[in-house]
Parts: sequence; C-alpha cells; structure tokens
Amino acid sequence: MVTKIRIDQGSAAEEFGMACQRLIPWQGSAEEPPLGAMACFLPAGASSDPDCHDQDEVMIILSGSGTVSLKGEEDEPCTAGDLVVLPRNQEHIVHNPTDSVFTWVSVYWPLHERKAVSA
Repeated sequence: MVTKIRIDQGSAAEEFGMACQRLIPWQGSAEEPPLGAMACFLPAGASSDPDCHDQDEVMIILSGSGTVSLKGEEDEPCTAGDLVVLPRNQEHIVHNPTDSVFTWVSVYWPLHERKAVSA
C-alpha cells in the first residue's frame, strides 16, 4: 500500500519559531525509520528560533528565499531549488527577509539524538 502525505502549512504545528509539519515518521508507520523529515514554513520577515542538535540535517528549499546563519560564520543565502547541508552540533537560525513564506523540507539523522553517557 502506498502512503501519501501532502505538504501543507495547514497541517503544521508551531515549532522552532515557525510552522512545521512532521513528515517522517508518518502516522501509522509500522517501524521507526532511521531518519526524520519535516516541512518548514517560515513567515515573511521572520526568523526561526536558534537550534542546535546532535544530528546532521539537509534542507531542501521548496519556495521563497532566505538565509541560513551558522554561529560564527557568514549568512548563506538560499533559494528554491537549493540543498543546504547543516552540520551536527552547530547552532543555526533561518531568516526570511522577504514578503512571502519561505518553505523547505528538512531531513535529519539519526531520528533521535544520542543520549549523553554519564561518566
């Protein structure tokens, strides 16, 4: 059976200072996948909350344009059709200086961050 999920801002919830729609894992999936994915919708003139995690992340830009800021580095402009690689454990913020919604799909792995081991 094929599972089909429509990327839709109306199905998104507030996370990370923007609207996010969880795509993977999907509701009703039989097994937990090794990665996660979500569609992100950043409103015009807004910035995401700062985020830092022990997971690699790839942003696939669907529409609009904006910039990605990595702590300590220059802002990287990105637009529809770009693929942006964000390294793990590096704080990042996405900015949308335009007057339209900036939309992308983030794919990240592993699905869960590793738990810290106490010494």
